[in-house]
Amino acid sequence: MKRRDKEQYLSEYSRLKAAGKPFFPYAIAKDGGMALIVMIIIMAMSLILGAELGPKADPTSTAYVPRPEWYFFFAFELLRVIKPPELVLLATVGIPTICMVLLILLPFYDRGPERRPARRPIAMTSMVVTILIMTYLTLVGAFAGPPTRIDIVVSKNPIVNQSYEAGKQVVVQSGCLSCHQIGENGNSGPGPALTHIGGRLPKPAIERKLNNPTAPMPNYRGLDPQKKAALLTFLSALR
Repeated sequence: MKRRDKEQYLSEYSRLKAAGKPFFPYAIAKDGGMALIVMIIIMAMSLILGAELGPKADPTSTAYVPRPEWYFFFAFELLRVIKPPELVLLATVGIPTICMVLLILLPFYDRGPERRPARRPIAMTSMVVTILIMTYLTLVGAFAGPPTRIDIVVSKNPIVNQSYEAGKQVVVQSGCLSCHQIGENGNSGPGPALTHIGGRLPKPAIERKLNNPTAPMPNYRGLDPQKKAALLTFLSALR
């Protein structure tokens, strides 16, 4: 910034400051009044509309799909993008914290006196990029499938791969992903990864394992025959 422009800015700033009103009580009264109005509106909405409550939680259900509130959809989608378990802390704490700190420190590394948006490229770029990223992740997270969905493709032929969807659903509904990992979905333990189970064990061996499992794996001997057949077909195709 040129010295002449700086002097003109400081002179204008001093004149406006001298002609202005003190922070107390004018600014505090305005902010306090607006905060009171917002609080009254929120209280009225909660009393009139009530809280949105879903069905009672069932701890025995394996088909329940947990979903965050809409304002956390961007973080929910970030977890879907960064799938490796060792990077979960980075997705949940690291990236949001770094972005928040950078926005908080924005006035310290963008110290230009200009207030017009066109002359504040750093501030405007940071704001626009942040809004676009959060909006995109929120929209994708809002229309995304359940987190228990298995993304692995067992065949390059879409028609053939579609025939394994029933087996995928049985895996999800049976809670297999709570102990096993298939591709990048599920947990890495205590059970072994099933990504290439079909290449390690033949179909009869997989069936024997389902009928006579090792604790704490549950017994699938009483599973519906159609579901069991779909499950075996899908697992044996994982190579």
